[in-house]
Amino acid sequence: MTILCYHTVDPDWDSSLAVSPSDFEAHCAWLSRRRTVVSLDEAVGRIDRTARLPRGETAITFDDGFAGLYAHALPSLVRHRLPATVFLVAETLTPRGRAVDWAPPGSGTLTLDQVLEMADAGVRFGSHSYSHHDLTALAESELDRDLADSRMLLEELLRRPVPFLAYPGGRHDGRVRDSARRAGYTHAFTLPDEAETPGPYAIPRAGVYPGNGSAALRIKSSRWYLPLRTTPAFPALRGAVRSLSRSRVPRG
Repeated sequence: MTILCYHTVDPDWDSSLAVSPSDFEAHCAWLSRRRTVVSLDEAVGRIDRTARLPRGETAITFDDGFAGLYAHALPSLVRHRLPATVFLVAETLTPRGRAVDWAPPGSGTLTLDQVLEMADAGVRFGSHSYSHHDLTALAESELDRDLADSRMLLEELLRRPVPFLAYPGGRHDGRVRDSARRAGYTHAFTLPDEAETPGPYAIPRAGVYPGNGSAALRIKSSRWYLPLRTTPAFPALRGAVRSLSRSRVPRG
């Protein structure tokens, strides 16, 4: 296993966070044929102590709640009947809103109406914090308020529990993990670039980026990929995986 982490799907946004709609459609077609894609609720109930799913299983997540997901990711998810979870920055759904100042210019975020329509189509939602700050840099009172306010607002808007959190930028430490637990989350997800110890509040995911093709997707959704990300060997191996990203996902 690895739980996959996308950011957005957009034909016009030239960013390391944006996968093209044609590539995402090809990813979904490949995953529907070659993997069993489970919901995140199922995934957290099936991972072992090393945060791995049974062989052949994976899960799909998206961070930030960018607007492109509604027009360009949802149709492929529905077409291939793939479950997915989107982690939302809660403040973007308030009347005041929240400008996207944590990513390159070029994309807004989902509206509440779009979120609710996606929820009706089967997409699930989690928290990506309240304001997308570096949680490790916040004072404890600010940290607790951010994570608790995000969960409470999202539960009010979605009218369902929001037990999952994805740390902005994947950044976390012991203090952040403790705050996530106090705020009422049952699990939290990271995006590690170096060795770290997995646990319920540090479940690693594999980032999927523009240019990732069939070989990269096969590796990143494999059961054996996770140990590479959580051992000191990972930085040396990351370059090899990136070189495979140039191969394209087969169409259809």
